[in-house]
Amino acid sequence: MEHAEVQSIHVHPVKAFRGFAPREAVVEPWGLAGDRRWTLIDDGGKVVTQREQPRLALAAAELLPGGGVLLSAPGRAPLPVTVPEPGETVPISIFGTKVEAVPAAPPAHAWCSALLEADVRLVHMDDPATRRPVDPAYALPGETVSFADGYPLLVTSAASLDALNSLIAEGTHGHEGPLPMNRFRPNLVVAGTEAWAEDHWSRIRVGDVVLRVAKPSGRCVVTTTDQDTAVRGREPLLTLARHRRAGSMLVFGQNLVPVTPGTIRVGDPVRVME
Repeated sequence: MEHAEVQSIHVHPVKAFRGFAPREAVVEPWGLAGDRRWTLIDDGGKVVTQREQPRLALAAAELLPGGGVLLSAPGRAPLPVTVPEPGETVPISIFGTKVEAVPAAPPAHAWCSALLEADVRLVHMDDPATRRPVDPAYALPGETVSFADGYPLLVTSAASLDALNSLIAEGTHGHEGPLPMNRFRPNLVVAGTEAWAEDHWSRIRVGDVVLRVAKPSGRCVVTTTDQDTAVRGREPLLTLARHRRAGSMLVFGQNLVPVTPGTIRVGDPVRVME
């Protein structure tokens, strides 16, 4: 794996919205700077994702200076949203875990509710150092995470996607492939490895940043959602179920926790430490 390097970096400022691909990003203890610090909640306080609302694939969020976001979607006027002033938090539920978050201003709630034709609110994680611990079954003491599904970063490899697309092509729903990497919503895509090499990593160095592999990434229905049209199919879950099952999980990619902070850049070498 001498020539493994970062092929692309992906930041999703609002959970479940499409993100952007910078040339470099700062790695903070809880994830890439600006990644998934915002999320939508329903009227009961439960986080809303593409699992329930595939149309979120059509909405985009760009980072604004200071941590705010510019929301956009087809047929809607873009809306800049500033980070809310510190103040009253609301309890939200993310995969059964209770977390406190700060509501955005009312225009953001109205914009997002109109987009989904459902009553939702946009909330911000004000203090990622304290608000949400990583799953203690896979965490070291004090590790925290933003509104990502469970871990600060997700890494995938280009070779594994090529291998998966070959398997999809052989299957009964091969017409759904080849799938693009955005189905898997990673933070880091690595080129120059063997297929599935990431299954065997436990610690890697990306440029000067050290990252610990916490566990494989179990995949859900979001991967079947075309991120350009919001239309759902059956792949890659059908093929993952045949070839990439680990216990109850269908696996693609690995979840990472930063060991040392720093900046990562496209083209940085990726070295396996253990």
